[in-house]
Amino acid sequence: MTIDDDQDHPSAAEAILSNVPGSFPWGVLTQRHPDLIATVRRLVPYPPDIQTSLDQLLVTIAGAIPPLPADAHDHAVWQEWAAPYLDRSWLDVPFLWAESYFYRLLLEATAYFGSGPWAGIDPFAPQKNAELDTPDLARDLADLDRLVTAPDQVGLATALIASLWGNRADLGFRMSDPSAQNKEQVDDLVADDSAVLWRLLDAGAPNQVHLVADNAGRELTADLVLIDRLLATGRAATVTLHLKPHPYYVSDATTADLLQVLRRLEAAAGAAASIADRLRAAISDGRLQVHTHAFWCSPLGFHGLPADLTTELAEATVVIIKGDLNYRRLVGDAHWAPTSSFESLTSYFPAPLVALRTLKSDVAVGVDVDRLAHLEATASGWRTDGTHAVIHVRP
Repeated sequence: MTIDDDQDHPSAAEAILSNVPGSFPWGVLTQRHPDLIATVRRLVPYPPDIQTSLDQLLVTIAGAIPPLPADAHDHAVWQEWAAPYLDRSWLDVPFLWAESYFYRLLLEATAYFGSGPWAGIDPFAPQKNAELDTPDLARDLADLDRLVTAPDQVGLATALIASLWGNRADLGFRMSDPSAQNKEQVDDLVADDSAVLWRLLDAGAPNQVHLVADNAGRELTADLVLIDRLLATGRAATVTLHLKPHPYYVSDATTADLLQVLRRLEAAAGAAASIADRLRAAISDGRLQVHTHAFWCSPLGFHGLPADLTTELAEATVVIIKGDLNYRRLVGDAHWAPTSSFESLTSYFPAPLVALRTLKSDVAVGVDVDRLAHLEATASGWRTDGTHAVIHVRP
């Protein structure tokens, strides 16, 4: 199966499947997903009927791909998306699609879209909220006092790195000294085009920044710090924060998660609480807008952006795309040569683009030849273990 060579894709590449034992996609479908079902059952006190549905889902993911129930509210659109794959092995269809469909079935099993008492209950909320109660985050929030008093460019650069690494628990924000360069973070950047970003966002210009969020918890906290810095320093006149309209992958950020993070910031002393106050004021006066769109919870690549979303994003000075999943949807979840051009693969996108991504899957593009050779020789798991990252910019 290939991603076709057409105007959206400068070259053809084989779509990533999950049928190679021991591969990263194989491990996600055969190990991580069953573990996730067990975790959801353990952390949320679902009644017997939902527990039974989760047990049935566990059986299903070891067999053939089933249709979504006919009474599901979005049955028609998923029937269209699933038509080529129904009754096939989960391992033999595109990995990106299989992951997405699993999460849709998990929401169905937990009655998220139903009409009963469990409707609208996020099955991943306990895992997301636990991140907001960790000592690591408390330390990060205490360190914000130095960030907001640092010179503007130092604070911006630190906030950008924080947003990039925000859910990497062993690094945190590293904000205790915003003027210091963290060698580990710099060495672990596979590509760093951040200087181009700051040239795009001239201070004092009426810049419209859109940020497409990824994870809740610590990462969303870091995203909000970055947004605050962009607004406070005049690098952005307005920011639009794009969140998921409902739970999707485990950690994906929704509006409910945004409110949780704001409450956590407010509960902290010093700069964190002040950031929360400024963000609330920015939401109230329209400088910070929160948008959701059903497309963010679809199995489609960004080549399939709907017309209304394309029109909205086209007005942006810069669109910041967060996270591994969004990156895969952006360039195509395929076996691209790592030296493939990020700019070419994203030339279809309707606005200047920044990708902040911690690498947690096989897709890799935009890597310098010498850098690639070094990575392959010294860091065998660099594509999937979350220890490396990219800041790609396509002006």
